[in-house]
Amino acid sequence: MHRPAQRDRREHSPADGAGHEGHGPRGARRPGRLLMGAAAVVPALLLAAGCSSGSSDDGGGDAKKPESSATPSGSASQSANAVREAAYAKLPEPCDVLPKKTLEDLVPKGVKSPKKGGSDDTDTRSNCSWDSLDDNGVKGSQYRWLNVALLRFDSDASRGEGEARAKEYYTKQLGDAQAAEGAKNTKTEPVPGTGDEATLVRYDVKKKEGTFKQQTVVTRVENVVVTLDYNGAGLAGDRTPDADDLVKLAKKAAKEAVASVTSANEGGGSGADSDSGADASKSPSKDSKDSKDSEDSKDSKETKGAKDSKSSPSAGASLKSGADS
Repeated sequence: MHRPAQRDRREHSPADGAGHEGHGPRGARRPGRLLMGAAAVVPALLLAAGCSSGSSDDGGGDAKKPESSATPSGSASQSANAVREAAYAKLPEPCDVLPKKTLEDLVPKGVKSPKKGGSDDTDTRSNCSWDSLDDNGVKGSQYRWLNVALLRFDSDASRGEGEARAKEYYTKQLGDAQAAEGAKNTKTEPVPGTGDEATLVRYDVKKKEGTFKQQTVVTRVENVVVTLDYNGAGLAGDRTPDADDLVKLAKKAAKEAVASVTSANEGGGSGADSDSGADASKSPSKDSKDSKDSEDSKDSKETKGAKDSKSSPSAGASLKSGADS
């Protein structure tokens, strides 16, 4: 087993004189060769250390490069966080969203007496209501109540795009209408051709004065939600109005209200057009607003506006007030 090793040493040793082969002088040379080998290793180690140091410096330089690119990365992040500007920046006057002819059909005795809701920012939220009591003497009377509520959402970096926020509120309004207290025979149906999306919720509410037929049309056009409530009843023995007739009137009015929103913003957005609805809008043109409108309305006003819109007279409360009158 040891022979190959001994042969290996002989093959790899430097050539010696024949007279010294296998004797002491040959072994005496080994320390010298080891010292020379060790001396050669030192420069090699120093060279390796120098290379290693250079590599480290280069690596440090590379490590600093991401720092220099931090600014572009920050700009990219800001760009990613930017939200799209809301399509609509104002609302029409709430009591002018419907033309006179439509009001005469819906609330014949209340056209001249609209009730505008209180709001400190009508470019963000507003509403208007009408009452109509047509007294037929001993035959009873016909009661109608109409309310149009408008709520606009601005785009905000922390809360999202106005359109997305409007979609959320649209869904909430539908849920509230479908869960109305005391509602009977509730039906829900889409309203095509009105805004970006629209749904009608209809139901009956029985009161001591009579049976009231309630129609609620919730419509979203871009970043604005329009909620139209319309109900009617025959009081003191008068006949109960046909719900299908009231539905047709409510759908028509909702489409015209959307057209007024579009017209108030110079026809921008994707809402449905209606000449009569557009004529009803008397709001100032879009040129009169600036970016400050969006900034002013993006704080607590929108949340308060949603509450104001929701707190418009409910079917039951409004019907009772109409009956008492």
